[in-house]
Amino acid sequence: MVLKRFLGSKATRSLTVASVVVEAKRALDRGHNARAVALLGVAVLAWKWAVLGMAAQGVVKLLRGAR
Repeated sequence: MVLKRFLGSKATRSLTVASVVVEAKRALDRGHNARAVALLGVAVLAWKWAVLGMAAQGVVKLLRGAR
């Protein structure tokens, strides 16, 4: 229950959304327009489901490391 309360807190959701938006800006700056648009969509959904935003960031880091 503590984890659920932590992930559902306003501070955690705000931090997750902000972090995903920063990742979207970074993708846009690097010319990955499709990735940036997808991340902005995830940022909208991350407000409701913080875990989704965290998972998306993990995927982006994996993709960035694979290149």
